[in-house]
Amino acid sequence: MATVPKRSGASSVRCVLTMRICAFLCIAIQAGSFPLHAQKAEKLAQMKTLYVDALGESKRSIDLRDRLVRRLEHSHEIQITTDSAKADAVLKGNGQIWSVGEISLSPHSHSANTPVLEGYLSVEVVGKGDQTLWSYLATPSKFPWGGIAEDLARQIASKLLEDRRTKAPSGELVSSGSEPAAGATLKGAGATFPAPLYRKWFQQFAEQRPEVHVSYDAVGSGEGIRRISEEQVDFGASEMPLSEKALAETKNRFVQIPVVLGAVVPIFNLPDVRHPINFTPQILADIYLGKIRKWNNPQIKAANREASLPDAEIVVVHRSDASGTTFVFTKHLSTVSEEWAKGPGQGLTVKWPESDKIVAAPKNDGVTATIRQTPGAIGYIEYGYAIQSKVRMALLQNKAGKFVAPSAQSGSAALSHVKLPADMRAWLPDPEGEQSYPIATYTWMLFYKKYQDPKKAAALRDMVAYCLRDGQKIADKMGYVPLPGNVVQEVLEASTNIQ
Repeated sequence: MATVPKRSGASSVRCVLTMRICAFLCIAIQAGSFPLHAQKAEKLAQMKTLYVDALGESKRSIDLRDRLVRRLEHSHEIQITTDSAKADAVLKGNGQIWSVGEISLSPHSHSANTPVLEGYLSVEVVGKGDQTLWSYLATPSKFPWGGIAEDLARQIASKLLEDRRTKAPSGELVSSGSEPAAGATLKGAGATFPAPLYRKWFQQFAEQRPEVHVSYDAVGSGEGIRRISEEQVDFGASEMPLSEKALAETKNRFVQIPVVLGAVVPIFNLPDVRHPINFTPQILADIYLGKIRKWNNPQIKAANREASLPDAEIVVVHRSDASGTTFVFTKHLSTVSEEWAKGPGQGLTVKWPESDKIVAAPKNDGVTATIRQTPGAIGYIEYGYAIQSKVRMALLQNKAGKFVAPSAQSGSAALSHVKLPADMRAWLPDPEGEQSYPIATYTWMLFYKKYQDPKKAAALRDMVAYCLRDGQKIADKMGYVPLPGNVVQEVLEASTNIQ
């Protein structure tokens, strides 16, 4: 994560901690927003014409797209078309960029401040059959002279053109039918929950192992399980590991291993309430059951005596897609509420109570955007995404009766009370411990036990080893909880079953 430069005697850099948190870019592109039959390129080098999809509706997002288009057009290497039906491939993206404060590089200036930016922008070029030909994770420069849109447009255009010229680029992610001479191409799909962390891991892994090309499509846990079950990808990802029954039905073809711990957090939009909001398990369940409909309900007031709660309707937001985040959230509700367990229950999708105040939105970014636009709304998203999006998170009452805020520390406390069994399937629906955050989960990667290509199997083992060793070092900075050293060793041993 970016840090704000501190003042030193030599540089006299003045740090302005105004903490003006604002979204510079809010990008949420849905797969399938263009006609799939129009895509013809099977590898990046074949791409002649490109359609750049909308990168959001904000002015800065529109500015970014315009600048990116101009840079690609001026290269005279790719023809940009305004008709997706005429394109060989489509560029799309998702991410969040925000400001965490301001600095002034001049000790004599109190007005010419520069924002300190954090976040990410993940872009991909999609070709024939909705396959990823190229992807790149751009992060804001420390001092983005010319503005954030110009900075990101420059990074993306330069990397795309460079990788297209080489024909065997570190960013080219989909095999054209034959593997690179000295490497392997790995394609994964699944959970949106860990997607920001996975993409960072894979980018760093590619820098160390440029002969191995990794892509990851964040399409949801349910779709990830489907794709690996139908042999469309080399690995899948899910917050819900395969059950013993599912493993038996697939003749135990898969190896599933946990790679990091995350949390699911309630977020809300109460613009006039500055005090932290507490939820007991019963309050949270009753809100989603439709039994508590107003913010000044006596139960909520009893748990928030210092907060001035409005006489306003609660708008409940849930995921519309098959989601591991939904599975973790509803598994917790089923554990703490007998009525929830006998009603909607738990799953990647559930039958939500019917109400004009219950709405659905796709993925973490869709839920977040809906809540930001809807005063009085409440929803649930992944903790790392909540950190990146700078949204307000509620405190939850844990099994010990303590109201706990989500954090790496409270997530680690939850992890400390769960022993990982031999099959690597462990649940944390309502963990013990006074400091434990109550809705925490491992997230798993799924692999085949046997690959036809030994080179691909070896590359996958190397990728797992990187994620478990070097990758854990950045997990907490991105809103996830690193695995303890003893668990890392157990998972590394389990990964040797990938052959």
